[in-house]
Amino acid sequence: MSRLVLRKKGRSRKRRQSSFWSANVPPISEAVQSYFGRRDGWKWVACVPLALTILGVWGVAAYAQEEMTAADVQTVLDNIFVFICAVLVIFMNAGFGMLETGFCRQKNAVNILSKNLIVFGLAVLAFWAIGFSLMFGGGNGFIGGGGFFLTGAPETYGLEEGAGLTIDTFFLFQAAFAATAATIVSGAVAERIKFTDFLIFSILLTGVSYPITGHWVWSGSGWLGAAGFSDFAGSTVVHSVGGWAALMGAAFLGPRIGKYQDDRVNAIPGHNMSIAMLGCLILWIGWYGFNPGSELAASTAVPFIAVTTTLAASAGGVAATFTAWALNGKPDLSMIINGILAGLVGITAGCAGVNYIGAIIIGLIAGVIVVFSVGFFDSIKIDDPVGAISVHLVCGIWGTLAVGLFATEGGLFFGGGFGQLGAQILGILSIGLFTVVFTSIVWVVLKSTLGIRVDPEEEMKGLDIGEHGMEAYSGFLKDTSDMGGIS
Repeated sequence: MSRLVLRKKGRSRKRRQSSFWSANVPPISEAVQSYFGRRDGWKWVACVPLALTILGVWGVAAYAQEEMTAADVQTVLDNIFVFICAVLVIFMNAGFGMLETGFCRQKNAVNILSKNLIVFGLAVLAFWAIGFSLMFGGGNGFIGGGGFFLTGAPETYGLEEGAGLTIDTFFLFQAAFAATAATIVSGAVAERIKFTDFLIFSILLTGVSYPITGHWVWSGSGWLGAAGFSDFAGSTVVHSVGGWAALMGAAFLGPRIGKYQDDRVNAIPGHNMSIAMLGCLILWIGWYGFNPGSELAASTAVPFIAVTTTLAASAGGVAATFTAWALNGKPDLSMIINGILAGLVGITAGCAGVNYIGAIIIGLIAGVIVVFSVGFFDSIKIDDPVGAISVHLVCGIWGTLAVGLFATEGGLFFGGGFGQLGAQILGILSIGLFTVVFTSIVWVVLKSTLGIRVDPEEEMKGLDIGEHGMEAYSGFLKDTSDMGGIS
């Protein structure tokens, strides 16, 4: 059929359509006037600018996509994914704040919430100023350097010109991790530490101590990484470091008034288990930024890491529940919470390298360990109001060791011999020793100069009034006795 015939048929079709339109549709002016007389007509008019905007953006995006290569698209996806993960890790500060507040007494709620909020701001600034450079800057196997204040484009692991993560995305993600290490300490020293001293300690931990040991593992040039030490998302680099710092802080501070009397351990119950439980769930959700985000790319490994993380957390919660139930005769909510967190900490080192069965075993063992660990520290009179030392230090050590056992590549149970396990032990001991020495020096200096503990009268009345001059629950009756009660 010729083009001329096609054009004629097209014209005749148009004439038929035109005749139908004129016969069945009123004039435009009449239709518009009729429509806008309706009560809801303005709603559709309001949609016109939005529709035009969507069409414009869609066109620009389509044009840009034609110009972008597959590598460019992957780079954008990687940066967006890691940014979202960074936000999830930052949101974990809400979980830490609620968990710690719920586990402690009413009269210290403002103090605990203040610490958990301000510590993130301090950690970001300290890590921006010097911490990021010490951790990822060019240097040697022991410490990084150069590019302080994110200037001078320091040599960084995993960042290439025009590919991978931008320096901004990478910094934001790593700063969120640094803040987590300091937040861990807050729970173990709660209800008796001076606010100023805690702030000073947090700056030094996130700006100096944490970045140095982190450089050993994650910088790409650190000596522990070269020795084969593996810690995918930070069971030791983040959690054990925070746990060691918390242990030394609790030891130098001493227990809360009334905690240990006449060779007995006196329970000082938290005032709000509802927000403690909610804090636990927020932390669990935030861990999907912590572990999958450590892949540092939007890859197919991300869902696998999320599943191993979920399995370990679930197994940890179940194991801790039944362990505490068997020991105490009743299921303990605080142990359910800490069991879930123990499983999360335990799987953090090996979440990308163990299989599903391995993840469940790691979580189960972590859930059992945390119950006995809480009792152990009480027996040696280390007062940890929230169980932070047991969850983050003890289970962080276990999770790091578990890589040497359950890693499908190099693990002892998968034919890898003792090589990986030996590297894991070396990393645990070296990072632990450095952190204990550094944090002990800081605690001793603070204790001998500013004094790290509030006076007994202020502790009895509560740090909310003494340190902040305000109350979390104004008008509610509170107990200021030695035992604390429900206060």
